[in-house]
Amino acid sequence: MKYQVITKDGKAKRAVMETVHGTIQTPVFMNVGTVGAIKGAVSTDDLREIRTQVELSNTYHLHVRTGDKLIKEYGGLHKFMNWDKPILTDSGGFQVFSLAGLRKIKEEGVTFNSHIDGHKIFMGPEESMQIQSNLGSTIAMAFDECPSSRADYDYIRNSVERTTRWLARCKTEMARLNSLPDTINKEQLLFGINQGGVIDEIRISHAEAIKAMDLDGYAIGGLAVGESHEEMYHVLDVTVPHLPEDKPVYLMGVGTPANILEAVDRGVDFFDCVYPSRNGRHGHVYTNQGKRNLFNQKYELDPRPIEEGCGCPACRSYSRAYIRHLLKAKEMLGMRLCTLHNLYFYNTMMEEIRDAIEEHRYSEYKAKKLAGMAGSSKADE
Repeated sequence: MKYQVITKDGKAKRAVMETVHGTIQTPVFMNVGTVGAIKGAVSTDDLREIRTQVELSNTYHLHVRTGDKLIKEYGGLHKFMNWDKPILTDSGGFQVFSLAGLRKIKEEGVTFNSHIDGHKIFMGPEESMQIQSNLGSTIAMAFDECPSSRADYDYIRNSVERTTRWLARCKTEMARLNSLPDTINKEQLLFGINQGGVIDEIRISHAEAIKAMDLDGYAIGGLAVGESHEEMYHVLDVTVPHLPEDKPVYLMGVGTPANILEAVDRGVDFFDCVYPSRNGRHGHVYTNQGKRNLFNQKYELDPRPIEEGCGCPACRSYSRAYIRHLLKAKEMLGMRLCTLHNLYFYNTMMEEIRDAIEEHRYSEYKAKKLAGMAGSSKADE
């Protein structure tokens, strides 16, 4: 991997990251395809058309449905889903702690029951790395615990210390896997995850600890899980300066366009979130004038596209009225068109962000973008 910061505008970074599966221009929004597909009937051909750079899939979900060993036998996730650009796989840690219900955490790892059929599963650092190696993703995430931001100080401190020990085991296991002759991607990269709830002291000490481990990249986890936006931005303010500036920084599971704009201003490179596809499937679409709810009756005979001037597949060909009809009739095409529009909006926004940083006008761009999105159609929400 080669990661190079081209320029900065304040703390905002414009960088290029070269990987075995192609070059990533950052800041970047990764389009979320949890089980190897974007929900809303969006294909990898669609992703190429809307200029997606990175697709994100989930270790836990692919392990319990289809199975990582079968995907390895097929030739890896890239071949399986017909995607030749970078893929990041989440470690499964968040899903283990959010979906499993009953679970038992030990130093070795976590025993839990599958949310699909209830069968018992054990996952620890080595197992997570092995699953991600079977998938052959470009970037693998370290296995961690995502403690509640509302947990008490001692619980968060002990959890973070265990996550650090797990990270060391992830690094050792990845090095072993990348050396094996039958490994699909011997250049697989490892990102560690910073945790610590909303406690400055723990966030900072953990950032310093994982920085010393010289990883390929660094993520900030455990945010957008119930804390306020102000608390999230504060965590970024105190944590990002303690992570290496010459490595990519990834804010996991975030977020709204406003969240992304604020986080870029604090030095974050990578983002992912289910909002564009989830909101799209419910008829909520993002525009530069705010979010529209296409179920609203005022769009019943509206001949305009979702957003005038937008170049997405939905806006090039279809009216608000027709898409509303599809949504009301529960036709999958309506959800698909809204999802495509939203992903295109996010991908285009990231292009605009990169241009603004390069041209040293990011502050002006951010202010204008935020003001526009707070505009008249906000009432549609």
